[in-house]
Formats: sequence, structure tokens, C-alpha cells
Amino acid sequence: MAISGNEKAAQSPEYPDPSYALGFVFESGAYFLESNLGRKDMFPGDDPTIAGYRTSAAVAKYSRVLASEMYGPHRPYGYAWGGSGGGYKTISCIENTEGVWDGVVPFIHATPMAMINVFSVQAHAMRILKDKIPSIVDAVEPGGSGDMYADLNEEEREALTEVTKMGFPPRAWFNYRRIAFGYTGVLTTLLDIVIKWDPTYFEDFWKVPGYLGADPPESLLRARIQHETTINKLIMPEDIRKMGQSLSISAGQAGNITVPAGLVFESVPEGEIQGASLFLKSGEAEGRVAYAIAAFGNTVMLAYGEENYPYLAGIKVGDKVLIDNSNYLAAQTYHRHQVPSPEYKVWDQFRDADGKPLYPQRPEILGPRHAYHGAGSVQTGKFKGKMIVVNTLMDEVAYPWQADWYRSKVKEALGDKFDDNYRLWYIDQAMHTPPVITPFESRPAITTRIINYGGILQQALRDVSAWAEKGIAPPASTTYEVGDGQVEVPPTAKERKGIQPVVTLTVNGGERVDVNVGKKVKFTAVIDTPPDVGSVVGAEWDFEGVGDYPITEKLKDTKSTHVEVKTTYTFSEPGTYFPTIRVTSHRQSDPKTRYARIQNIGRVRVVVTVQ
Repeated sequence: MAISGNEKAAQSPEYPDPSYALGFVFESGAYFLESNLGRKDMFPGDDPTIAGYRTSAAVAKYSRVLASEMYGPHRPYGYAWGGSGGGYKTISCIENTEGVWDGVVPFIHATPMAMINVFSVQAHAMRILKDKIPSIVDAVEPGGSGDMYADLNEEEREALTEVTKMGFPPRAWFNYRRIAFGYTGVLTTLLDIVIKWDPTYFEDFWKVPGYLGADPPESLLRARIQHETTINKLIMPEDIRKMGQSLSISAGQAGNITVPAGLVFESVPEGEIQGASLFLKSGEAEGRVAYAIAAFGNTVMLAYGEENYPYLAGIKVGDKVLIDNSNYLAAQTYHRHQVPSPEYKVWDQFRDADGKPLYPQRPEILGPRHAYHGAGSVQTGKFKGKMIVVNTLMDEVAYPWQADWYRSKVKEALGDKFDDNYRLWYIDQAMHTPPVITPFESRPAITTRIINYGGILQQALRDVSAWAEKGIAPPASTTYEVGDGQVEVPPTAKERKGIQPVVTLTVNGGERVDVNVGKKVKFTAVIDTPPDVGSVVGAEWDFEGVGDYPITEKLKDTKSTHVEVKTTYTFSEPGTYFPTIRVTSHRQSDPKTRYARIQNIGRVRVVVTVQ
């Protein structure tokens, strides 16, 4: 494991992924290796190859020296895994070295065109659809209308179509508040470098025909904010943690320089300041910029980019600040002016019938430059060793189609050796990061909507190890199709393949039922595992959306690959409920182990009224 600027992350509560658990490592007969990627902060620095793969390779090779000294001369097998930006780095590690790693498990990885485009299109949609997102969520939930475009005006329909065709999975909209907070921080962190590489864009957007800001719709004019104010108080990272609040990625991992994580202003403007640039107009940090990722009254949470971060420790009470979201608004349609080669089909919506861009294009396509900046290389698909990719079907940033793009690169590079070296497992009912219930959670809790896929990563590591060391081929890749930016998988486990069990849940025989308080409701779940991935070892019920799955189903045995369970439940209060069953499979049919547990969930809707 490697986190830039942090060599103590594996057992930190800020990284709840169980694939990092030392217990899993020891149970699997391995040793665990962690580094800070040669950095004291989260940023890649002047030479991205150092944090991208060279430090990891050096540490991995030296670990073999230590292992030989401790256990006698031998060459341990080695495996790397990482997600999101770590997915880029994991691929960079295997593509740019030989003899270091025998296999890798990149997960939730994207393409060289992801930055900043997946964040920009998402931010654009959230700005326009903000008031309509609850109705969109209701439409795509079990028992909903299925028409997420109902009641949208023309601008809203266009924004939803645009982001959906770019690959955002509609089922992920339920989490839009977390998405807005978390990824505004990521996008604004990237703005420093976009401004450095393409400085004239942010003026052209507001002045040059063909850009949205040059002929702005009323919604864009209403959204623009420019407001001068004064800093009344600094809020440091430790203060935020004591309050139980989340930090932006940059504020949480900034490094050895103490920079405020939030500011209390004398005044803040009306409207949405999320994403706004905070231009320091006086004091030691004059001329520098931080970014607003959320506001609570006059308190604003911060993110920072690499260009400005080292100087922001100089912020003081009394400094003058201009709150201006012009650059953030401009960034929201940057993807329209970054149309890449035809292999990136999700950009077809921005091409005319002759394949030419519909909008003015910037002098440089920045995506690959971002990818290199973050990983020290750009994916080619060329590697030696074994690779199992795990991507999720509800991923809000590493849009699912992106794994298919890299798969095509691998197939082109490996040719006849493709199936001997590569697998792609798509995981349903999972987003970019594992679900965590917060103190402010509303029902249905996030753990009844998505799974923790850490156990799947653990099984992937064991499978890639068996593949490399013993020649035991892992389960087949997931069967899927890609259309209009969306990845679709077959409905049955036998057709879908991959590694995840498939569960079909019904209530009174359907997806939805309307009943009176006190009326008994019947639930039926059919669970199947794909071929050669083990058996069903667990099933848990959460009828009221609390998130703790209080009822455990007693299975007849834990050796079956096909299980049907039935139960009843009576709701005592009116409301709309999404009863959920969480099912678990395991390769060795072990119901007690904590590790390599493969989950999925089934959900239905129950509307309870008073008679």
C-alpha cells in the first residue's frame, strides 16, 4: 500500500478499506508493505515518476532483501493493488517495471481522459439539477417510475443527458450530497494546475463565442458570485476532526505544513459558494488562492491545489478575501472543449455528423498530462504478469466504461495472451469508496444501498497470487455491454460471470407494494453465485433502512450455490421503506471468516400508510 506523504495509512481510521487489514495479510501467508511514495505531502511534485512507480518499485525490491535476511535466501512473490489514483499508480507500476511485481489488482481505475472531465460534467449537472435530484433518485429506485427525465425542463434534461452519456451511473445520484462535498474538493484541488496549463480558458469562457459563459443562460448568471470579505477565525484540521466532520482530501493529507482546513468570514454572499476561489487580497498569503468546498453559515471548508498550498500557512485573521466562483463555473463545462480521439466514445455527443467538435477546442488535450502527472506514465495496456481489475457499476467518478477502455488496450497489446493474463470483474451495488454511516445519516442508510467491496479485493489478491504462483486461472471476467456511456450486465449469475453473487428480491411478488400499517408483508430472495466462485454463506435483512442488518437468516447449509429465502415483516409506522437483503458468498464456503467475503444486496420498496 502507498499513500503520498503518509506511510502510516494502513491502520488509520481514515482508510476503512478492509483489504488493507493486517489480519488478512497474515491469514494469506504474506507480508505487508507500505510507503509514502517518496513524498511528504499528497502532491506528485516535479518528477511524477517518483511517486508514480519508482519509489514503490525500490521499496518492493528492498523488502525482498529484508525478507531474505529474516527467512533465508529466497525470492518472495510480490503483488501491488490500489484504487482510484492508486489504480493509475498500480497500472503504472506493472507497465513500467519488470521482475518487481508478479501480479497486480488495480481497482476503480479510470482512463487518461478522466481528469478533470469526470468532475467537471458532474459539477455542471449538480448545479443545474440540484432541486430535481430527489425526483431523479426516486425514479430509478426499486418500484420507481423509471423515467428520471419526468418534470425536467429543457436545460435540466440536457444536463442529465450529458452527464449520463459521459458515464455517470444514475443509481449513484442518491449520494449527491456526499458527491458534492467530496468531489468539489477534488475538482478545486485540480484547478491550480489547469489554470497553470491553460490560463486563458478561464477568460475565454466568459468572452469567446462558443463557450457557455459568453452567452450565459439565466441559471449561470444567477449562480455567479463575487464578494469581498474578511477572515475572522482560522479552523485547523484537528478542529474539524474533533467536531466529527470530514476534511477535503487536500486538507486531510496536506503534509508537514500546517494550513487551515476552514475559515470563518465576517460575511458570506447569498447563493452557492461551493467551489468558489478564495483569493487572498492582503497579508502574508496575498496573491494566493484556496477553494471553498462547503459552507455552514459564515464557516467555509477549504481545499487547496499544489501551486498555492505551500504558501497558505501564511493566512491570518484579518486578511481580506475575494470569494469568486467564476473559475469554478467555467470549469464545469471544460470537458466540452477537450474532445479526444474517437476511441473515447462518450465524447461522441460533442461531435457533429462528420466527427468534428461542436464547441471550440483548447490548444491541448490535458487528460493524458493529468494522468502522467498523477502516475508517472499514461496507460498503454502493455505489461508482464497477471492483472485482475475490479471496477464498480455505480462508480460516481471512475465511470464504469473506463475499465472497458483499458481492457481494450490490454487486449490490443497482449493479443493471444490476453485471457492468460487479464481479468475484469464489474461489481454491482458498489460506488467509488466503501460506505460509511455518519452521525447525520438519514434513512435508508448508505449501507443498505451499496456494499463494501473490500472482501472482493482480498479475493482478487488471493486469485492473482494463485494465478502467478500456481497457474490456477481465476474466475472469468464479467460479461457486459457498453452503450451511451453506461455499462449493462446480464440479470443472472450464470450469464454475468465474474465473482459476485446475484440476488433477486421481491415483495409480495414484485418490486413494490403499498400496504397499511400492521399488514404482514412477504419477502422472497433468490441468490445465485457465478460458476466456480464458491457458495452462499450468509444473508442479512434490514427492513427499515437503519443500516445495521439486525436480522440474520439461518441458512440450511453454506455449501449451496443456489439459495432461496423467504420471510415476512410487519411495519408499525407509516412511511416509504426500502427493505434490503445483504448476501455473502465465500470461495471456501466459510461463514465465519472475516476475509474475502463477497457481498451483494437486493432492494425493494414498501409504502406504508395509515388505513
